[in-house]
Amino acid sequence: MPKGTNQKLKLIYLIKIMLEKTDDEHGITMPEILKALETYDVTAERKSIYNDFETIRELGIDIIGEPCGKSHMYHVASRQFEIAELKLLVDAIQSSKFITEKKSHELIKKLESFASNYEAKQLQRQVYVSGRIKTMNESIYYNVDEIHAAIASNKKLKFQYFRWNIQKEMELRKDGEFYIISPWALCWDDENYYMIGYDAQADKIKHFRVDKMVKSACVDELREGKEKFDESDMVAYTQRRFGMFDGEEETVKLLFDNELIGVVIDRFGKDIITARADEGHFTIRVKVAVSNQFFGWIFGLGDGVKILEPENVVNKMQEQVSRVFDRYQ
Repeated sequence: MPKGTNQKLKLIYLIKIMLEKTDDEHGITMPEILKALETYDVTAERKSIYNDFETIRELGIDIIGEPCGKSHMYHVASRQFEIAELKLLVDAIQSSKFITEKKSHELIKKLESFASNYEAKQLQRQVYVSGRIKTMNESIYYNVDEIHAAIASNKKLKFQYFRWNIQKEMELRKDGEFYIISPWALCWDDENYYMIGYDAQADKIKHFRVDKMVKSACVDELREGKEKFDESDMVAYTQRRFGMFDGEEETVKLLFDNELIGVVIDRFGKDIITARADEGHFTIRVKVAVSNQFFGWIFGLGDGVKILEPENVVNKMQEQVSRVFDRYQ
């Protein structure tokens, strides 16, 4: 049998065929394997394929042969990712607002390479299920790289920060002046990606939406604010901020209906200390950043929650209720 022109790549093409054309539900016969190799201009005999299978198994790819009628069917039995795991990753990508629509499709296409052609179709169908709103800032990936580079090299980061105006145009904050921040962490909250860093000018920890940063670059200055960052619990930092909006931090006492214990645990974690108020209610004390978003969260729970303390936060809530009421008069 004359050898094909790609004989040196035989093992690589055989792995490619098995990964793409087989899975737990789909096998391939030896004649089909040989025919598939011919499309890559590789010739082979059955005995050599059996030897190649042993080599592939040593590489960690488990290939199983099972009798099917008068022949055998061969398939890859285990993969780096199970299809259920790939679906979870696809869902995470699709639900992430900070990943653009274009990049979502690119990432999902790459994930498909970890599945067989048959399983990849299941991932492709999921791509079109969601019409979630996505960021339009393609530079987010460059921003993330720059943030990691700044953290790794212990340098400050400079960037411009924008917001949307009424004409749906990007409008640079501070008239385009660059922010100079010492980045210390990245966090994912409420489907958005945030950089948390120290602002030396304001002498405080701040956070910035990564998808609203442009022209980010490392600055040849050592980071500052390590002491403040070390003092801050990043989990608590994000829990206190509703929608990552800042506000004056206050320790508030809240009264909840017993039915809302799940909502409280989802928001503040299972370690939150609760106290029985009466037969149908419990209270908690928690530090929060008092903002319109905090009041909005309270509003959303209706009459199932009440702010008890401190008095200044109760008064702010009353003012908020009054303003909303007046809006509908």
